[in-house]
Amino acid sequence: MGIIHRKIPIKIIIIVCLLGLFSSPFAEIKVGEKAPNFTLPDQDIIDHTLSNYQGQWLVLYFYPKDDSPGCTTQACDFRDAVERIINSKAIVFGISVDSVESHKEFSDKFNLPFSLLSDESGEVSKAYDSLRNFYVFKLSKRNTFIVDPAGNIAKIYISVDPDTHSQMVLSDLSELQQATENP
Repeated sequence: MGIIHRKIPIKIIIIVCLLGLFSSPFAEIKVGEKAPNFTLPDQDIIDHTLSNYQGQWLVLYFYPKDDSPGCTTQACDFRDAVERIINSKAIVFGISVDSVESHKEFSDKFNLPFSLLSDESGEVSKAYDSLRNFYVFKLSKRNTFIVDPAGNIAKIYISVDPDTHSQMVLSDLSELQQATENP
């Protein structure tokens, strides 16, 4: 008996190849692990180094593209909640692979009162398992991380809803802070 050769439909080959683009060859970042350190410029060309924020709660939200509908909704949601986030003694950073110039226009257009960090190389997004690499172009995934004052990942949100995300972050941030204050 000979081997039976069947043609594999081109659609299946394309799907398998695309799945490879979306999967990460690296281990996923986990709650309790040290947050990967980084230094990135913001929209005002001021460098921010994660380790300089030791002792503070941080919200790092990764997003795909400045001035796109979902990202605008998410940024404005954080903008509208930033006073309550600051009152909870936390700092918000938005991170995407867009340029400093793009971040500046986006921040100015929507009066964003927090820093947007430019990860043009995608290395920080990759370190946080938040990079979609399409080989021709890169995008950050819509993921968020709460980093505790010790510099550890305290909470991870994957593929968030831009409309309601800040409320979820505020609620979880409050619970995490209470748990660390009253162990």
